[in-house]
Amino acid sequence: MSYAIISLGGKQFRVQEGQRLLVDRLSTDEGKTFTPELLLLGGDGAPDLSPKGVTVTARVVQHVKGDKIRIGKYRPKSGYKRHNGFRASLSQIEIESIGKGSSSAKAKPAEEKPKAAAAGLPKGYEDMTVAEIAGGAPKWKLSALEAALAYEQAHAKRKGAVAALESEITLKKEAG
Repeated sequence: MSYAIISLGGKQFRVQEGQRLLVDRLSTDEGKTFTPELLLLGGDGAPDLSPKGVTVTARVVQHVKGDKIRIGKYRPKSGYKRHNGFRASLSQIEIESIGKGSSSAKAKPAEEKPKAAAAGLPKGYEDMTVAEIAGGAPKWKLSALEAALAYEQAHAKRKGAVAALESEITLKKEAG
């Protein structure tokens, strides 16, 4: 019987296939699958602390609220009484599989980066924030700006970056 230790929301969970868990609210929609960070893989043999090529697939079953926790404050002889309540936002997940992952899914992003760099993008463009793009755009050549705009329209579609690139392209074309 194999098991895995995964990390979700800063907490670690020991999971097996088919197991259901209540975890802190996830941004993944109900019914969608995701792959949590895998910390350890164990089972029949010795546990593997750094498993390579192995993934854990989990599905969000539903988003729920936890039990209500009542909080009361009281100070004697002063008439001070306060009551408050809290319900945690939780997600119920089900572990679908623990096993070999598809290596092609990880290889595709690695192949895209060299193509993007060869297309004339500025160095490290994929990791830049919108503010870094807006600050660096005036220093780039027209071909780099056009390549960056094409990249944004195809991949990220960040409105701030697209606006900064388009305005800088028009400035460069007007200047000659």
